Amino acid sequence: MANWPGGVPDPLISILLPVRDASPTLAAALRSIQAQSEQRFECIAVDDGSSDSSLEILRACAGRDPRFRVVACPPRGIVAALSAGLELCRGAFVARMDADDLMHRSRLARQLALLQGDPSLSGVGCHVRLFPRRPLTAGRLAYEAWLCSLRSPEDVARDAYVECPLAHPTFFLRREVLLAQGYADRGWPEDYDLVLRLLTAKARLGVVPEPLLLWRDGPTRLSRTGDAYRLERFTACKAYYLAHNFLAQQRSYVLWGYGDTGRALSRALRALGKQPSHIVELHPGRLGQRIFGAAVVPPQALSGLRGERIVVSVAGEHARALIRAELVRLNLCEGTDYVCAA
Repeated sequence: MANWPGGVPDPLISILLPVRDASPTLAAALRSIQAQSEQRFECIAVDDGSSDSSLEILRACAGRDPRFRVVACPPRGIVAALSAGLELCRGAFVARMDADDLMHRSRLARQLALLQGDPSLSGVGCHVRLFPRRPLTAGRLAYEAWLCSLRSPEDVARDAYVECPLAHPTFFLRREVLLAQGYADRGWPEDYDLVLRLLTAKARLGVVPEPLLLWRDGPTRLSRTGDAYRLERFTACKAYYLAHNFLAQQRSYVLWGYGDTGRALSRALRALGKQPSHIVELHPGRLGQRIFGAAVVPPQALSGLRGERIVVSVAGEHARALIRAELVRLNLCEGTDYVCAA
C-alpha cells in the first residue's frame, strides 16, 4: 500500500479510536497505546466534534508519532465516527480502543497471537478490569466477573443473549470481517448489534482470558448516558436477533421465567410476532394461570412440550446454572433446544 506522507508503511494492526470531549483521560490512553509491545500498528483517531482540547491533544500526539492519524469530524455520534475511521484502517486487523481506557502493554501482542494461531476465528476480545475500584457497585463487579468467566468461542456464543459477551474496547477483528459487517445505528448498542450480527453470520469470536484492558467506569460514559444504551434498548436488540435467528422458524416458544427480566423480553418478542405458548415458573401463586394466553406450568411439564424451543430469561448466573442443569438432565441441547437470555 502507498504510504501516508510521514506515516508508517503497511501497518499490521489498525487501532480505531473514536474521541469526544475526552481531554481528562485521552493523554493516558494514547500513552498506553504507544507503550504496546507489538509496535506494528497505526492508530486512526476520529475526533467527533469535541468542544474541549481533545483535538489538540490528538494532533500533538500525531505530530510526535507518525503512527497516529487524526481525523476531525463534526459531531455525528459514535457510529458515524467508527464508520469514518474504519474506512481509513489499512491493517489486516482492527483493534478497538476508547479514549478513557488503558491498554495493558501486551494487549495487541496477545490478541494478535490468538487470532493468527487460529484461522477459524473472526475476532477476539479479552478480559477487563474495571476502574476506579472504590465506587464500583456489586452489580458492576458481578458484570466484570461474568465477562471474565467467558474464555472460549463456545462461551461467547452460548451467553450471547445474556449480555454483550465482549467489551467493545477489547474488540480485535480481522479487517475484512469488520468491513463486511460494519457498524450500524439501529437505536440500540452498536457493539452488541455487531456481535450478534457476527454470530448470526457464523463467525467464531474468541477471548484472550487475561485482563488486558483497564475499562474505566463512571457516570459520564456513553454507555451510561446515551439513549441507545438504556436497558430496554438492550432488550430490543436481543429480541430482534432471537426472533430472526433462534425463533425464526416458529411463532411460539416456551418462556422460562416471568420476573422483570422475562416480562421485558416477552414484551419485546410479542412486538415481533413471537408469543409464548407456555411459561415455566416456580412461583406457586402463578402455576395454573394464563398470561397473555400462555399457560403457566412447572419445570416438570417440559417433558411434554418437546419440539418447542425454550428461551430462559432469568437474572443471575446462579439461577441460570441451575436451569441449565435441569435442561441438560432432560437431554436438551443449548443453542438448539434452548437459549439463555437475561
